[in-house]
Amino acid sequence: MSKSAYESLCELARERALIATTSSVLGWDQETFLPTKAVDYRARQLGWLSGKAHELATSSEWEKALQEAESEGSNDPLKSANLREFRHHYDRSARLSRELVELETITSSRAKAAWMQARKESNFSVFAPALETLLDIARQKADLWGFQEEPYDALLEEYERGSTTAEVADLFNSCRDAIIEIAREAVENSSATPANLLEGDYPIEKQKLLNQEIAESLGFDFEAGRINTVTHPFCTHLGPEDTRLTTRYDEKDFLSSLFGVMHEAGHGLYDQGLPSSQHGMPSGQAVSLGIHESQSRLWENHVGRSRPFWEKWLPRASDIFPGLRCFSLDEFLQGVNRANYSCIRVEADEATYDLHILLRFSIERRLLNRDLEIAEVPEAWNEEFRSLFGFLPPDDASGCLQDIHWSMGGLGYFSTYSIGNLNSAQLFRAAISNEEVSTECSKANYLPLLGWMREKIHSAGSTMLPQELMLSATGEHTNPSHYLEHLRSRFCPGA
Repeated sequence: MSKSAYESLCELARERALIATTSSVLGWDQETFLPTKAVDYRARQLGWLSGKAHELATSSEWEKALQEAESEGSNDPLKSANLREFRHHYDRSARLSRELVELETITSSRAKAAWMQARKESNFSVFAPALETLLDIARQKADLWGFQEEPYDALLEEYERGSTTAEVADLFNSCRDAIIEIAREAVENSSATPANLLEGDYPIEKQKLLNQEIAESLGFDFEAGRINTVTHPFCTHLGPEDTRLTTRYDEKDFLSSLFGVMHEAGHGLYDQGLPSSQHGMPSGQAVSLGIHESQSRLWENHVGRSRPFWEKWLPRASDIFPGLRCFSLDEFLQGVNRANYSCIRVEADEATYDLHILLRFSIERRLLNRDLEIAEVPEAWNEEFRSLFGFLPPDDASGCLQDIHWSMGGLGYFSTYSIGNLNSAQLFRAAISNEEVSTECSKANYLPLLGWMREKIHSAGSTMLPQELMLSATGEHTNPSHYLEHLRSRFCPGA
């Protein structure tokens, strides 16, 4: 019996997934173990693989299978959703040349090394040439894809399917003043809590022990994943049974690596919850970064910074780190949820975090719209930072060089962090409206919460667009009011 066109298309998609995940393995290795002198050849390897994946996904064979599968028609919702996404991604991919795709991958691979060196030296000029090339590539892609209002639209579509820059800007503007005010009040309310309250002696090997125990308790499967050490923490999905978490350590602050692991474990739980039988299909892929980030921020903040969580885990942490025994639960939570303005996004508390995203969203739009030149980035960054935070970063490493995303070619990415924050509060509120989930969360048993996410979010893959998924899971599209209520409750009691 001959295969249907849809089955042929799925086979091609699985082949492309093999290439993409092989490339991801090499990318993970570059971030964790690659010798410095091997960067240039690794860039060529990654460029070749991205070119092969692009060639396959834009081939006449792929196009023919897609057209014939569409003409066959289907009453199967899963098949229809996959065909919708296959068409969307084919149309976008077909507008890019293999040469441009390879150039972006090679440039990005080399740019990561340039970024790491620039960050080490705190010298933006070391990274500027690579960023100039990546910005030019981003603009070319935006022009080839097309956009209605501004180039950011075209890039945002890669990360937050179905959203426009204007919609995101409206969403942020609707809560900007409230976020700024909550941050100010949270910092004032935390002023009596010493910045170094929880500073102590936390050996890295003991941090690793606690991190793994906690990640396992949340449901992360270490037979299908692991944790490694990097400069900039991330999570990457290398296949149906292979999810890698990374973190970095500070021997004076165990919470830095712990919350990093909980954040990346949130991403990893999503990846591990995707239908493995659908790997390579849109139905087996995460729908957007705004949804992905909702998972990481939910586990890091709504779970990891809550009282029930530490009622359970502070005694265990105190066994591993005896210096913690001097703190009551209330004192410890004051340290955990202390708010203060910080230069570093990944170390920012909940109350001030979104200020970092507002800054990056503005800078990226200005760059793409040619309202800002690469050489002007450090000064523009510092100006916007001072307007939001009230002080200047001490150097480039603490300012415009702190994030890896631009070296990855990730222009258009940053807005999804705040979208994820908004979604996380809304999803958590919906989840705990379930009596079992709420009861078990109060006991720091989070497996029912994971089960709810698996049912409502993870299992759906990309069969729904992000806002359709939010509506299905919570009964409404992304609504900032739930996030603002959460922040006020945690940081501004009595307000």
